[in-house]
Amino acid sequence: MADQPEVTVDDKLIHQLLEIQESPTFETKRVGDNRRKLETVVSFANSEGGLLVLGIEDPQKASGRSRVYGIQENEESVDEFRWLLVSRITPPLAEPYTKPARFVEVECALRNGAKGSVCVVQVEKSANVHSIIDGGTFVRLLKSNRQISATEIVDLSMRRGTTSVVNATAEVPFDLLETSFWRDYARQRRLTRPTAEAMRNLGLAREDAKGVLRPIRAAVLLFAEEPSGLLDSKCSIRVFHYRGESIDYTSTPNLVRPPRTIAGPLLLQIQKATETVLDELASGVQMGPLGFEIAQKYPVRVIREAITNAVIHRDYRLSADIQIRVFANRIEIESPGLLPGGVTVNNVGAVGSRPRNRALVDHLREFPSPPNLDAGEGVRMMKQTMSHASLYPPIFLSAPILERELVMVCLFNELRPSAWDQVEAYLETIGEVGNAEVRAILRTDDPVKASKLIKSWVDLGLLAVANPAAAKKNRRYVRPGKPLELSLFSERPGN
Repeated sequence: MADQPEVTVDDKLIHQLLEIQESPTFETKRVGDNRRKLETVVSFANSEGGLLVLGIEDPQKASGRSRVYGIQENEESVDEFRWLLVSRITPPLAEPYTKPARFVEVECALRNGAKGSVCVVQVEKSANVHSIIDGGTFVRLLKSNRQISATEIVDLSMRRGTTSVVNATAEVPFDLLETSFWRDYARQRRLTRPTAEAMRNLGLAREDAKGVLRPIRAAVLLFAEEPSGLLDSKCSIRVFHYRGESIDYTSTPNLVRPPRTIAGPLLLQIQKATETVLDELASGVQMGPLGFEIAQKYPVRVIREAITNAVIHRDYRLSADIQIRVFANRIEIESPGLLPGGVTVNNVGAVGSRPRNRALVDHLREFPSPPNLDAGEGVRMMKQTMSHASLYPPIFLSAPILERELVMVCLFNELRPSAWDQVEAYLETIGEVGNAEVRAILRTDDPVKASKLIKSWVDLGLLAVANPAAAKKNRRYVRPGKPLELSLFSERPGN
């Protein structure tokens, strides 16, 4: 059985919950039949996480405070629901890769004026794909849940990184993998057996459905001279260098020079892509609006780490190249695929290492000069290094912000004002911020000054408007990809 719910008294919070519309991350239900609620918890875990509020009627059936029935309407149903979350979901919502649903009881005035409470069930995005025992597998849509088929479950497992296509066998002869990269790897690990046998023992080869020993796709990516051709899939890197701060979609692209394509085994791709980006920064001089040359201040190790992450964590199920775009004020690195299950743009770097392609990570670190140490500290290092250089932290973007299956990392060539450090710390604790809080940080009564600074952070992608329908003076801001409803239950004590 789950722990007893946390209890807080907060009528203001109830008012905020009543104002939130049902969405991919938010739903309200009166207590009673638990089947639909169980579907919602599973769909949240299988999607982007969310909040399920028990004791509040659907907005289509009532409005305002008349929606607040409270869990006192059927407390036995709430107890049963807590038990169902433990006994009817497989695999269980449990550590280490999925946090159990968190229950927060909020005391408040009910629709009839009596004292009661509602219960907020906080569900985090899971690293696994969950099903209801004898009840199906669900994902979250805009305002509802949808049961998915067996084929869709396999696809969801691939997209979330529960399983990886790099573990599948490939009809590639072993002699095409006996390259200088394999020899360097074998020498480093002191391998003496024939290539096929050595790869089998390392988990890089196994028998296919016909009983023929084949290398897995990870081995082809790591050692073959031309993985894209052998796998009949795009798995290279493309580097674009643009003049200015945006792309001109005209008949004459604003490219500094023609795009560069970097192919080959993954270690070579990482090395060459890093060198290429540094060459572009050094040779493709960019001029500012006043005619002065723009100084490029990116730390080399941050660029290398961002490229390494894109290569080893991308979804090789998708036939698409990694794209690196260099602008006057930033570098964008696009990696095909979504963030692995349990990882979001808000917790990346804070949840430890959760690689999509374990076979690539485990073996890439064994080369003589590995690009990564697989210590789970890469993103933290990037943030700390950018901070030490007085630059904005890396910005991570993915679905649902981006409408395609990709992860984008943006590195900005802009100095961060000290005010942002304080706003960032405030967001880590409270989850949301507004003009009043920024004015307090700036120690000013000037809302225009605070508004201009907020706008600059929104333009950079550091902040997103949580309630765009509200008047400007009442707008709240959160990290991109974190809806206001999720920020209400961040790390605040009692909330």
